[in-house]
Amino acid sequence: MVTGVTIAFFDVDETLVDTKSMFDFLRFHLAAGGDDGSRYDEQAGELRRAAASGVPRSEINRAYYRLFTGASWADLRAAGERWYADLLTRPEPFLAEGLTALRFHQAAGHVVALVSGSFRVCLDPVAAHLGADVILCTEPLLDTAGRLTGEVAVPMIGDHKRSAVLDLIAARGADPAECHGYGDHSSDLAFLAEVGNPTVIGGDPDLTAVAEREGWPVRPATTCAAPSH
Repeated sequence: MVTGVTIAFFDVDETLVDTKSMFDFLRFHLAAGGDDGSRYDEQAGELRRAAASGVPRSEINRAYYRLFTGASWADLRAAGERWYADLLTRPEPFLAEGLTALRFHQAAGHVVALVSGSFRVCLDPVAAHLGADVILCTEPLLDTAGRLTGEVAVPMIGDHKRSAVLDLIAARGADPAECHGYGDHSSDLAFLAEVGNPTVIGGDPDLTAVAEREGWPVRPATTCAAPSH
């Protein structure tokens, strides 16, 4: 089936940007409120200990957003813009292979979709800067006053990424065999396996083992400066 629509799906953290945006934003946000790093260490440490104990990644994702219960969505979005501006001042905050692939797909007229467990607070500035067309991400639920309830619609992790990717392919009338995917972590395998042209960025051992078995390209996680607009 040839539809003329090709979608390139990109994980974001450590595929396009050389950081874990959720943790990086949390540190930045808490510091802006006067945290000397101790509160961040406590909150991030709890999440990392839970992950190390075997708590599913999707539940870690949910737990992260509970940290923002009661926060104003508008205030968080403004903080996200400031966080991204700070990110752009760092020497090499992006990954060269991911950016090169993204520019290739844009030049070819492909739809570029970001697929991430992060939220629009971080991803909207990334998408605006890089010119991405679609964001598939974790969406925190808001109350009537525009504040986070602490819960999310679905954690955009693992099988939820897969479902979102397949839904967008169907909605755009694309052929999965003609679509592309880029990811760096084993949790990206669920969506990478659904496209005809998957590529691994970096050296996650579980993901690279699959790539070697399946003959997928594996690209190095080489950092680079921020691209111009």
